Amino acid sequence: MAQINLLPWREDRRKESKKAFLATSALVLALAAGLILMVDRVVSNQIDNQNARNQYLEGNIKELDKQVAEILELQKRRNQLLDRMKVIQELQGNRPIIVRVLDQLVRTVPDGVFYTKLTTKGKKISISGIAESNNRVSSLMRRLEASDWLASPNLDVVKAAPKFGDQANNFDLTVNVKAPTIEEEWGEG
Repeated sequence: MAQINLLPWREDRRKESKKAFLATSALVLALAAGLILMVDRVVSNQIDNQNARNQYLEGNIKELDKQVAEILELQKRRNQLLDRMKVIQELQGNRPIIVRVLDQLVRTVPDGVFYTKLTTKGKKISISGIAESNNRVSSLMRRLEASDWLASPNLDVVKAAPKFGDQANNFDLTVNVKAPTIEEEWGEG
């Protein structure tokens, strides 16, 4: 048999395989680097797009916050105006009642009784005054109770007032305002 030396051929084949492996590895590394670079750019682009969206939303949120603040301020003003309108309407609606109540206060004062101070709080009137005697205070309270516009007189304080007379008294009393019903008013006239 003939002897053939295959060592150089095997070595050449190994060198070619090594070159092919290195070329394939370099190609795979280049493709991997290119792919990583492309993925990085895509992700960076998406992050930039999301940041732009976030800035746009933050800008709109700030504008909407300003608008909400304006709306709240307008609602506050509206409520203040409604409260004022309500007070004005109540005053206009109560104007005849106030006149009637003051008229009743004047009509119920007996001789010998003088008012020194009238104050109102809600539907309660506080009256301070001077009476020539206890009987005059009692007469005032009976007249207040009989009034259509006043009810529940309550005597708080009675003190002697000697500088106005021997039997003179200072008094403080409270009385509630009550509007008569429509039937009572029509029954009078």
